[in-house]
Order: sequence, then C-alpha cells, then structure tokens
Amino acid sequence: MAASLLPTINSPDDLRPLTLTQLEQLAAEMREALCNVVANRTAHFASNLGVVELCLALHTTFDFRRDRLIWDTGHQIYPHKLITGRFRDFSSIRTKGGLMGYPNPAESEFDLFVTGHAGSSVSTVLGLKSGDDLLPGQDDRAAVAVIGDGAFPSGIVFEALNNAAGLKKKMIVVLNDNKMSICPRVGGVADFLDRLRMNSLYVGLKKEAVKALTKVPLIGDDIERMMKKTKNAVKAGLHGGMFFEELGIRYVGPIDGHNLSLLKQYLEMCKESEEPVLLHIVTQKGHGFGPAEDDPVTFHTPAPFEREGRRVISIKKSSTKAYTNIASEAIHAQMAVNPKVTVMTAAMCQGTNLERVRDDYPARFFDVGICESHAVAFAAGQAKAGLRPIVDIYSTFLQRSFDQIFQEVSLQNLPVTFLLDRGGLTGPDGPTHHGVFDIGYMRMFPNMVVMAPGDAADLTAMLDFALQHDAPTSIRYPKAAAETLDRAFAPVELGRAEVLEWGADGMIVACGTLLGACEKAAAELRNEGLDVGVINARFIKPLDTETILKAVAGCPFVVTVEEGQLMTGFGAAVLEAANEAGLPTVNIHRLGLPDSYVEHGERAELLADLGLDVAGIAAKCRELAAAAVPHDDNSAATKAAVRRRG
Repeated sequence: MAASLLPTINSPDDLRPLTLTQLEQLAAEMREALCNVVANRTAHFASNLGVVELCLALHTTFDFRRDRLIWDTGHQIYPHKLITGRFRDFSSIRTKGGLMGYPNPAESEFDLFVTGHAGSSVSTVLGLKSGDDLLPGQDDRAAVAVIGDGAFPSGIVFEALNNAAGLKKKMIVVLNDNKMSICPRVGGVADFLDRLRMNSLYVGLKKEAVKALTKVPLIGDDIERMMKKTKNAVKAGLHGGMFFEELGIRYVGPIDGHNLSLLKQYLEMCKESEEPVLLHIVTQKGHGFGPAEDDPVTFHTPAPFEREGRRVISIKKSSTKAYTNIASEAIHAQMAVNPKVTVMTAAMCQGTNLERVRDDYPARFFDVGICESHAVAFAAGQAKAGLRPIVDIYSTFLQRSFDQIFQEVSLQNLPVTFLLDRGGLTGPDGPTHHGVFDIGYMRMFPNMVVMAPGDAADLTAMLDFALQHDAPTSIRYPKAAAETLDRAFAPVELGRAEVLEWGADGMIVACGTLLGACEKAAAELRNEGLDVGVINARFIKPLDTETILKAVAGCPFVVTVEEGQLMTGFGAAVLEAANEAGLPTVNIHRLGLPDSYVEHGERAELLADLGLDVAGIAAKCRELAAAAVPHDDNSAATKAAVRRRG
C-alpha cells in the first residue's frame, strides 16, 4: 500500500513534484480527511468533496503566494486548507480557537478575504487584478475566481463580468457547475447552464480540443488556430458562446471537473489568454462519497454521522425543535387559512425548513436563488398587488437587500413580513454568518415594526400579528432549540411588552429568546434575596416606553439583554427613549455584543464568553446591586419626566 501523502504536504510547493497518479491518491486522502471531520461535528461537506480535483489543479498550475485566488462563498475551502499548511490543525475546524470554516487571512497567506456571502468573488478578483496592474512590477500576477453555479445568478456577478469585459482585464473565472447551491438551483440561468452541459456539438468540439492538447506540452499556436476556427461555429450553435463571448468574456468548456489532467491542461490554456476567460467545469457535489452524491442537500452540512467506509450507518439528529421549525410550521398554518400569504427564500429552502411549504403550496412558494435584493423587491411587488408576502431569509444574508428594504418596502409602507432566521450567534459558522446587525439596520427604517420573540409561543403569535398589520414587519429568531416558557401568555399587541415579574431591586429587560436565561438568572437572584424582575420586550420598534421607562424611573438598575450588536441595538433604543423622556440613564446597563466581530465556536460557548448566559446575566445584576445607590423616585428629574409622559 502506498505511503500516505497528505501528511507530507506543508504547502502547495510540495504538490509540484507529484505524478498524476500520486495527485489522484492525494485526492482520495483529502476526501477521507473530510469524512473524518464530519463524523465529529456539523461542517460543510458535499461542496468540499466536489472541488478536490479543482483545488489540486489550481495549486499545481498557479503560484498563489503571488497569484490571486478567491473562493466564492468560501464554504468549499476545506481542500484548499488541507494543502496550504493547515492539515495538522484540520481536526479543529469550526471549533472555538480552531480553524475557521471559511477563508481567513489570519490563518494563511493563501487566503485573501474572509468570504461567507455568495457572488462577490468576480468583483474582488477584478479589483485585485486592476490594483496589481496599477502597481510597478505586479502586472504579471494571475487572478482567479472560483464561483459556483448557485451563486452565479447573483446580480453582482453580472455587474462584475460587465466591468471585466469593459476593462479587458486578464483574469479567469472558474464556473463550478454542480447543479446545486445548498438546494437544487432554480431559474433561467440554471436552465441555461443545463443546456450548455447537454449540447452534444459543444462536447464534441471539446473532445477534439482535448485530443490536440494531449499532443503538446503547453498551449501553442496549433491549439489557438484550432480554437479560432471553431469559435464561430461554437457561437452560432451554442448559447454559452453567444452570450459570454458577445459580452466580451471568452468562454471555454464545459469540461469534466474531476479529471485532474484535463483541468490542468485547460487552466494552462486559460492562463495564456490575454482577455477575461470563463472556464466552465462540471462537477458532482459530494463526489467520491456515495451518500453525499445521492443526497447532496442533506449532506451539504450534515449532522455528525457514523460510517463504515463509504456507507453511512446513522446520522445524529436533534430531538428538540428549533425556532426555524416553529417558524416554518407557523408559515404553513398561515398559508392553509389565507390564500393571500406567499413565501419566498433565497436558495435556502432547506436551511429555513420550508420543504413542506414548497410541496404543499408550490404556486405560492418562491425560491429566487441567491438574489436577496431581488427577493425583497419581488415581495414588494406582490404586496402592492394585494398579497401578504413573507420573506424568510437568514439575518446575515438579508443585509444584501438593505436598499430594497428602504426603497421598495419601507418607503412605500408595504405589508411585507420579514422572518430573519439565524438572528443572533450562529456558532461554528462564525462572523460571516452571525446575524447580529439586523436590530440596528431594521429599526432605523420609518414604518418598520421590529419584533423579537421571547420564546416559541411568541414567534407563532408574532407571525399572526404581522400578517394582519398593514405595514412592514420584521421578526428575528436564532439558530437554537426552541423554548416555551411556563407563563400566563399575554396576547401580542403593537408596541406592548410583557412583564413576567416586577422587581424592587432591579429589572432585566430581555430582547428575544435569551428571555429564558434572563428568567433563570432572576430566579437565582431572588433565591439570594435580590428582588429582580423580568420584562419580555417583544417589540424593539415601537418600543413599549410606558413599561420600560417605568422600570428606568423606579428601579435602582435596569439591564437590557440582547443577542445582537450593542451599537444601534435594543439597549441603545432604551437609552434613546430614556433620554427623550428626560430620565437619568446612569442606571441603564446593556448586555450584548461589543463593537467587534465575534469568532466561531459553539453558540453556548460564545454566549458565556459575552456574559449572555445565566451566569453572566446574574453576575452583572449582582455587581449593579452592590454598587446601586437607593433610587430617588421623588427627584425633580424623575417627576418632570413622568409629567411629560402624561
């Protein structure tokens, strides 16, 4: 049996002496390393299996210490990490203090950007190439973007291709076509790529090109002449040649993305081109691991699983419902009773658990692909027509549609309901995916109602409220197990908080599903003799100033708790309201995320580090109680503020 190669690869330099047979052996070892990681934790899997050969071909064709490489989205970065000096730390990926599951310049010189959102690679690579060309001695650097067919329809991609063609920059865009994003791709671009893949004339022409390529060590005049002779025929007969080449982008492909020798030869050919090139490669998501090939949706980011060789024995599944499940069930129930309700997502049908909605109400379910800006403007059009659209998108991805939220929804005051999944810390996905900015970016818009459920019961009631409210609404909830608190449930009313218990020594005001932790902290404190109460804020906007400012005016301390950025967040809204009311704010203290990016780790670990778990909330209250000066309810400032509030 051949000796293992992967442990000997400390940098891409170690790849260059390897034979094709050895590279194929290395590819198999890399796939085994991927399987070992996913056996222990949730991680991106099928997408990484599909790019192993591409990764090896890129690193044996280019020198990315000098040349430029951007992996779009970035969750298919694992093979790249394995061969760029991170094999020995690979088992730490997506754990606190370990390797990030996305590119990370802090880890390696081979990672240029932290990329976690789709579609930006062509723009950033074009910017890199443009910058290099303007600097002395840098214009010989190659520039390569790798983008998947799921990300390819993003509007920014076509903006970048248009700009690249106009600038005539020497760059390569590798289109990795595996018929998938996270879920099966949708739309006209998907159909277009399918036609390209299936066109027998084009495949035949490429087979002839391959035969010629095998006869010469490098790309020479014979190949160029052959390509020029076939160019007009290709353009006349094929959608791909016509579209891209008329745009000013040289189109090459489609070719087998798992054939290492072929990939290397075509990359060499593209490397010689003096104009922008799009190399279309065809891969299989999950390649080399049967279960992932058969079910790439489940195996995109599977739960840890046990296996024997290439066979999965069992997949560990959680026995508890997540907030995502609660939201999807509530959507399904609303669609059953209201024919005006529609739902749209952006290539995240599985992530938002909308498969049942899609299957039961196909005419009112819309997957728009990785095109969040379009999704929001599309929803605005439906709302204007008289429907009640729900936009169900991860908080971090909805940021991409900021202008459409402003222009098409808020400014028009249209009743679009935003469900912001993954609102808060997303754990191992890290800073690209933490949904911690939405409170700030949603509450600034006029007409927008912004809510955060305290538990599962709140979430269902808030969706019902939103679909009856004649203005835009936003509801955020985390990637976490759903909790239903034992309490007398108060109906959801516009701008009304819910007082769970009043406290004479202090109050905790919870914004969102950390309410359960706040209740536990308050109970712990009451057992110690501190009378601390809890308010479930429910509404970030409009804020229940009557209830919350009563606490500010009457309690020695008030602690606001939110799973989001403190800057522009819920606590900031409370400070603003107190200031407007003329109340002293020295007794208001905020718990949330600081003005810095939070790294990856398990959600519970991160919450504890930030003081947002039961222990942290209780500790802050003890600290404030010990330092509190008896609150003077009869002060002139307090009396004046109460009079102003009426």
